[in-house]
Amino acid sequence: MAADQLLFSYGTLQNPDVQLDTFGRRLAAEDDVLPGYTVDYAEIEDTRVVDLSGMSVHPIVRATGSPLDKVVGKALWVTDDELDAADEYEVALYRRVSVVLASGRSAWVYVSA
Repeated sequence: MAADQLLFSYGTLQNPDVQLDTFGRRLAAEDDVLPGYTVDYAEIEDTRVVDLSGMSVHPIVRATGSPLDKVVGKALWVTDDELDAADEYEVALYRRVSVVLASGRSAWVYVSA
């Protein structure tokens, strides 16, 4: 299956250990920006996610709609099955939505639920 989906990451999904555990491989990534969002932080209680990422506080983005706000991150190339794996990795505080990145490309991103 081809890695033909983009998943925008601004946090732990950029971590090589998280990628290897979640996807079984390191993902191809390109710098990009998510406009109209700002970064906040959330306490993670899922011990598996905390142990894997090494952090109990993770970034989480919220839509502001302001063109002045932006989040810098990476566009990760994933398959449909890897999107499912990412859904399993993310805790209930996050939901996956479709966005348009500053590059003009469509991507998935996990935002505040």
